[in-house]
Amino acid sequence: MARVWEADPAASFRRRLGKSPQALEVTEDRDGCPDIWELGNGDIAVIGRDLTDAYAARLPADATIAEDERLVVIPGRTLRAAKQDIADA
Repeated sequence: MARVWEADPAASFRRRLGKSPQALEVTEDRDGCPDIWELGNGDIAVIGRDLTDAYAARLPADATIAEDERLVVIPGRTLRAAKQDIADA
Protein backbone atom coordinates (compact mmCIF):
# COMPACT_ATOMS: atom_id res chain seq x y z
CA MET A 1 0.00 0.00 0.00
CA ALA A 2 1.41 3.41 -0.99
CA ARG A 3 1.74 6.08 1.65
CA VAL A 4 -0.43 9.15 1.29
CA TRP A 5 1.99 11.45 3.14
CA GLU A 6 5.77 11.67 3.07
CA ALA A 7 8.03 13.92 5.12
CA ASP A 8 10.00 16.49 3.13
CA PRO A 9 13.59 16.60 4.46
CA ALA A 10 14.17 19.88 2.59
CA ALA A 11 11.49 21.77 4.57
CA SER A 12 12.90 24.56 6.72
CA PHE A 13 12.02 25.50 10.30
CA ARG A 14 9.39 28.27 10.29
CA ARG A 15 8.53 28.89 13.95
CA ARG A 16 8.48 27.34 17.38
CA LEU A 17 5.05 26.28 18.60
CA GLY A 18 4.63 27.19 22.25
CA LYS A 19 7.41 28.25 24.59
CA SER A 20 11.08 27.34 24.57
CA PRO A 21 12.20 24.37 26.69
CA GLN A 22 14.05 26.80 28.94
CA ALA A 23 10.91 28.92 29.48
CA LEU A 24 8.94 25.78 30.36
CA GLU A 25 11.73 24.66 32.71
CA VAL A 26 11.95 21.20 31.10
CA THR A 27 15.70 21.58 30.60
CA GLU A 28 18.53 23.34 32.37
CA ASP A 29 20.78 23.76 29.36
CA ARG A 30 20.86 23.15 25.60
CA ASP A 31 21.07 19.33 25.84
CA GLY A 32 17.88 17.29 25.76
CA CYS A 33 15.52 20.10 24.82
CA PRO A 34 12.03 18.81 24.00
CA ASP A 35 10.46 21.14 21.46
CA ILE A 36 7.78 21.50 18.76
CA TRP A 37 8.36 23.36 15.48
CA GLU A 38 6.23 24.19 12.46
CA LEU A 39 8.10 23.62 9.22
CA GLY A 40 7.94 25.79 6.12
CA ASN A 41 5.58 23.35 4.40
CA GLY A 42 3.16 23.26 7.35
CA ASP A 43 4.37 19.93 8.75
CA ILE A 44 5.33 19.67 12.44
CA ALA A 45 8.71 18.58 13.82
CA VAL A 46 8.86 17.20 17.36
CA ILE A 47 12.10 16.96 19.32
CA GLY A 48 11.85 14.49 22.18
CA ARG A 49 13.17 11.28 23.66
CA ASP A 50 13.22 8.29 21.33
CA LEU A 51 11.29 5.58 23.19
CA THR A 52 10.44 3.46 20.17
CA ASP A 53 12.01 0.32 21.61
CA ALA A 54 10.33 0.81 25.01
CA TYR A 55 6.83 1.17 23.54
CA ALA A 56 6.96 -0.99 20.37
CA ALA A 57 5.62 -4.16 22.02
CA ARG A 58 2.89 -2.25 23.88
CA LEU A 59 1.35 -0.28 21.00
CA PRO A 60 -2.45 -0.26 20.72
CA ALA A 61 -3.75 -2.70 18.10
CA ASP A 62 -4.50 0.09 15.61
CA ALA A 63 -1.09 1.81 15.93
CA THR A 64 2.09 0.89 14.07
CA ILE A 65 5.61 2.27 13.77
CA ALA A 66 7.10 1.91 10.29
CA GLU A 67 10.77 1.07 9.80
CA ASP A 68 11.55 4.72 9.04
CA GLU A 69 9.54 6.11 12.01
CA ARG A 70 10.34 6.62 15.69
CA LEU A 71 8.03 7.06 18.69
CA VAL A 72 9.05 10.28 20.44
CA VAL A 73 7.93 11.35 23.91
CA ILE A 74 7.78 14.99 25.05
CA PRO A 75 6.58 16.55 28.31
CA GLY A 76 2.84 17.20 28.40
CA ARG A 77 3.45 20.85 29.27
CA THR A 78 5.43 21.26 26.03
CA LEU A 79 2.41 20.23 23.96
CA ARG A 80 -0.08 22.18 26.10
CA ALA A 81 2.04 25.32 25.73
CA ALA A 82 1.93 24.89 21.93
CA LYS A 83 -1.88 24.63 21.81
CA GLN A 84 -2.39 28.38 21.31
CA ASP A 85 -0.09 28.30 18.27
CA ILE A 86 -1.83 25.36 16.56
CA ALA A 87 -4.68 26.31 14.24
CA ASP A 88 -8.03 24.53 14.51
CA ALA A 89 -8.98 22.22 11.65
